[in-house]
Parts: sequence; structure tokens; C-alpha cells
Amino acid sequence: MNLLKRAFCPVACLILAGACLPVQAKEKVKNESFKPQQEWLDTDGNPINAHGGGLLYHNGTYYWYGEYKVGETILPSWATWECYRTDVTGVGCYSSKDLLNWKFEGVCLKAVKDDPNHDLHPSKVLERPKVVYNKKTKKFVMWAHVESADYAKAAAGVAVSDSPTGPFEYLGSFRPNDAMSRDQTVFVDDDGKAYQFASSEHNQTMYINELTDDYLKPTGRYVRRFIDKAREAPAVFKHEGKYYMLSSGCTGWDPNQAELAVADSIWGEWTVLGNPCTGPDADKTFYGQSTYVVPVAGKEDAFIACFDMWKKKDLANSRYIWLPVIFGQDGKVTIPWHAEWNLGIFEKK
Repeated sequence: MNLLKRAFCPVACLILAGACLPVQAKEKVKNESFKPQQEWLDTDGNPINAHGGGLLYHNGTYYWYGEYKVGETILPSWATWECYRTDVTGVGCYSSKDLLNWKFEGVCLKAVKDDPNHDLHPSKVLERPKVVYNKKTKKFVMWAHVESADYAKAAAGVAVSDSPTGPFEYLGSFRPNDAMSRDQTVFVDDDGKAYQFASSEHNQTMYINELTDDYLKPTGRYVRRFIDKAREAPAVFKHEGKYYMLSSGCTGWDPNQAELAVADSIWGEWTVLGNPCTGPDADKTFYGQSTYVVPVAGKEDAFIACFDMWKKKDLANSRYIWLPVIFGQDGKVTIPWHAEWNLGIFEKK
């Protein structure tokens, strides 16, 4: 017995000593460059989780909102197409001063787990959240694509917050101007007017819906553009008085060729310019799909095209492809591939 005690005591002491050692804090991450398709970590060293997202620049800080995807990717047993999904968790929010290093601010719009009929129930679909700031109401307004589990709802959901980091209050959903609303974005023009671009009519036509002054619903004024062109994933930006829309074709989770269009008015007519991507795999948008184009604050003619690199069977592990938008002296707009780059690229033009 004494021998057992002698043998046990050193081992026990080592175990207890180990238990008393301080837990080493996770090392903070500092990103120095954009590395498209590579894993992108937030400042705490965790993969950024903001898919199908949009960006907002407010009071010197960028905010990145996106689908917060966790858990297993499933394909419903009834599915006749590749409608892979994860349970709805909510919308994640990140903040940054430099577009490279992102602090996780939390899930700013959370799933509603106790009501199976709610748009935000885990069994439903929540995609492509975009947040804009309303200077008149001082509210942050989120629009998103919300769906029933079988993708029959095809509606827009709206939420509001007093803070860019939330929490957002969900106001409900509807079909803008009684039309389907799937892949969507929101654009605020220089005069403060806001517009929702939405893939509609079973993804065959793009609707441009003018929003009310509070950005919470459509005014009733709209146009149908890109009729029978099957465009989705719209990303809208403005440069030197012209409006641009970057979009993708409709091939589910699989990549296809991007397309850029331009107009002198938000309403169109829109002229298709073709594929702006250049470099390896440009015909597949570098294996990405458009989600947003963000102007770089304080830099002239500086825009970043943001794409999702979907992993359809492991959606939580999907990556991001951010690349510079280059405006040539000949007026041509390109999005060239760079395996690694930083904002200094805009100084070299």
C-alpha cells in the first residue's frame, strides 16, 4: 500500500501541477495581404464566417455581414436539385479599419429556434444579407433573401438596428412589388435613395426596386431588366457617374462566368460589357461567385470585388475571393487574378 502511495504521489503531483498551469491565450492574427481562396482568419485566429455577405463603411470603420454557417451541410432527401444547406444560425458581423483584419462582433441577427413557422427558424433558408445606413432615421437596415425549406417562399426579409453591430430586430418578410426575390443586394445612391436588386421570376429576370425613404419597403416603382438572361448574385457599385452591376449565371453552387453591365441611370437601360475577370480560371470567376463590390475609403478609383468560393458539400468551410477592380485608361474594367495582393496596388495605376 505504501508502495502504491509512493508511486501515485509523483504522478498526481504532476497532473495537479499541469492543471494549475495558466492557459495560454490564443495568439492574435495580423493579416498583411489578401490571399484569395485561402483560409482567412479573424483577429482571434478563427476562420471568418460571413458568407454571401455585404459591407458597410460607417464612421471610419468597415462592417462585414454574412451568413453565419456552422454545423453539417445537408442535402434534403426530397431535393431534386443540389440545394445543399446548413441550419440557419443567423447573420455574423465583423469590423475592420483596414479591410484585412476583422474582429468578430458576434451574430447580429440570430436564428429563432422555438418557432418552426418563423423565417429565421433553423429549418428555413437565410441568404445574402446586406446592411445600409439610413441618415434620416439613424437606423441600420438589413435586407436578406429568406426562404421556406422548399425554396417556394422567394421573399425579402428586413431587420433594423440602432447599432451597426446589432442586435437587429427582424420586422418580417414580403415579396417586393409582389415579385419573387431571391439573390439580392441593396444599393444607396449619392442622393440617399436606396434600391434593391433581386433575381426574380424563377431567377430569369432582375428586378430593380426603389425603396421608401426609411429603406424598409418598396415604393412601388420598379423595372424589370436582364429579362430571360438568368442572372443572380448581383453586386452594384457606382464609378464616375456610371452604375455597374456584377453578377453570375445560374448554375447552383457551381462556378460560372461572371458578367459586368453598365448604365447611365440606375433604371437602365443596362449594357452588358462581358466577363471582367482576367487570368487563370477567369471563365469560372476563379471558382467564385459575386456577392459585393466595396469602395475603398480615401482612395480614388479603388474598389474591391468580393466573391464567395462555395464548398457545396461543406458550406461552413467555404472561402472568400477578394480582388481589385481596375479601371483602364481605355475605359475597360477588369478584375485580374492575384494570388496575393494588398491595397498598395491602387497606388501603382
